[in-house]
Amino acid sequence: MKRFLLCLTALLFLLPAIVFSEENPNPEMELGGNLFLINRDHPIGKDYYPHDLVEPRVLGGGEATRMRPEAAAALEEMFDAAKEEGLFLAAVSGYRSYGQQASIFDRKLQKVDRQTAQRTVAPPGCSEHQLGLAMDLGTKKEIRLTAAFGETPEGQWVAANAHRFGFIIRYKAEWEEITGYAFEPWHIRYVGKDHARNIFNWDIPLEEYIDRQLSPYVVAEDEGENTQ
Repeated sequence: MKRFLLCLTALLFLLPAIVFSEENPNPEMELGGNLFLINRDHPIGKDYYPHDLVEPRVLGGGEATRMRPEAAAALEEMFDAAKEEGLFLAAVSGYRSYGQQASIFDRKLQKVDRQTAQRTVAPPGCSEHQLGLAMDLGTKKEIRLTAAFGETPEGQWVAANAHRFGFIIRYKAEWEEITGYAFEPWHIRYVGKDHARNIFNWDIPLEEYIDRQLSPYVVAEDEGENTQ
């Protein structure tokens, strides 16, 4: 009996740090939610279209840079913060339809083999851009999407600060085996500030973060933060 009471006390102590995913399904992981996972293993159909797209009021903004309202507002906030530090980001590419993805992928296949193409371009239905939550970034001086963006002051600032506004660097070089994509320092994905902070502190790709969310329990956020 004494052992039972000790175990019960320990369980009650741990409850604040445990969330049972089966009892509390996360709607953010469903299509349309900020945590929805899309990649080659989890594609979506050609008919999906977020009907609330808006054009962010940022440098380079326009129809090609449309995003979901929450993500667009966060992008504006991030651009303003960068500008305050003398850095000028430019929006290059936001929402892409299934048809646009197919055209881009086909053009890539005309230049390289399929395996190489899939490392650098998402097949149709597998691109985060279709969600309206992703943005490709450039600078005021250079909007070409190359790895060199990561070496610019703007790119380095984004890598260190994007999470403050709810964005993550989606495709890091060291995550290629998990994400399936080559390094893209220009590609950011909106997940919301709390999730972005966790992903940044834990330094893990979205795939692994989703796995943790789907595990039987989720450790409290402050237990996972990097204290170094």
